[in-house]
Amino acid sequence: MTITETTGTEAVAPPAVRPYQHYVYAYPHKTAYRPLSREHASLRALWADEPKTALSLYFHIPFCEVRCGFCNLFTRIGAPDGLTTAYLDALERQAAAVREALGDGARFANAAFGGGTPTFLEATELERLCDLAERGLGADLTAIPLSVEASPATATADRLTVLAARGTTRLSLGVQSFVDAEARTAVRPQRRADVEAALARIRDSGIPVLNIDLIYGIGGQTEESWRRSLDAALAWRPEELYLYPLYVRPLTGLGRHSGPAPAHDEWDEQRLRLYRHGRDHLLAHGYAQVSMRMFRRADAPTTGGEDYACQTDGMVGLGCGARSYTSRLHYSFDYAVDMHRIRGIIDDYTARTAEDFRHADFGWEMNEEESRRRHLLQSLLQAEGMPVADYRARFGTAPGDDFAAELDRFGDRGWLDDSAGPERLRLSPEGLAHSDALGPELFSAAVRERMAAYELK
Repeated sequence: MTITETTGTEAVAPPAVRPYQHYVYAYPHKTAYRPLSREHASLRALWADEPKTALSLYFHIPFCEVRCGFCNLFTRIGAPDGLTTAYLDALERQAAAVREALGDGARFANAAFGGGTPTFLEATELERLCDLAERGLGADLTAIPLSVEASPATATADRLTVLAARGTTRLSLGVQSFVDAEARTAVRPQRRADVEAALARIRDSGIPVLNIDLIYGIGGQTEESWRRSLDAALAWRPEELYLYPLYVRPLTGLGRHSGPAPAHDEWDEQRLRLYRHGRDHLLAHGYAQVSMRMFRRADAPTTGGEDYACQTDGMVGLGCGARSYTSRLHYSFDYAVDMHRIRGIIDDYTARTAEDFRHADFGWEMNEEESRRRHLLQSLLQAEGMPVADYRARFGTAPGDDFAAELDRFGDRGWLDDSAGPERLRLSPEGLAHSDALGPELFSAAVRERMAAYELK
């Protein structure tokens, strides 16, 4: 199987910088985390002095009915009898430990169920998951935004009824391609008819925001077939669309079985071409670009949660694939991609006692430099950019003082929007297109060293 093919269009000169290096959705990446000593990682101590008035709550469900060929997320295929119950039991023990650590006055500004596939759980199990959030942790799911990820096969009417009744404001459906042959190439066995049926059920559920995930760069994909997927998605008028470039990572299905690696220049050109085509198509259909990946319909309803800021506010993650953020420490459980290792980590998680959940296992200690890098990275990768005054108010310096070399380099490449003025740092359209190259250039040497030393498992 090949990952890319020519489309007959005129050849484009190879980009000066490889545009697809790392998908940056958090900093630092979990491959930089290392084991923590139990005596220095008490959750009560970690959260004691943290601001807790606008926290983000995340539950991770590490089960899928099938694992896609490109997926390197922490998830396993299926669950033997009793495993989902054991997992929810462990989540309940963890929730009790976390609530104890947070103490009084903790308030959640938003919540999300991710995975894996949260809707792998049955309807009654989803009820229990919502109860854990509300009764276990005190999150009022009907008063804050709640986002849930789903697959077409698991977006069943009974599950959607539960989620809608419990306050879900956003349902994200992983489609990836409406072209059956492309889905098979990405090792995602599904039929378009089943995808369409799932979308109809989601619309019938009344959940206000529908997101559809699509992938570009699949082997055999052309601008014409990419347009077909885009138009099939647009027919449902989704409030949001995410356009993801395909990556082939080690230990994934495609990484193991895709044969010789494709020529990077050719594949990069294909993905950039398809990205620009998709971006322009969505902009022409009334969508605003929020980031390289995210597009939002101009008239989409707001669902709240604006008081949460990812750069400064904490995250509370529950489940064996979740991560949590305090100002001083980012932490999680062990991380793996290999299916056998994932199963072992899940088994360890479900066997934990309440005491075992009162401390963090793996993590990265944040210092002032890393906080500055994270703030700049997470702000700059958004299309609206970053008010320089926000950075200055937090750190006492300007980003140009702390990252002069990096910003000069980005400017020389045409990645910065000169029209934004001195008080707003914002990427140009070309800068947004190169987000997966720009983001990694802001990684510190210490993070790079840890990531390079990580043993794949």
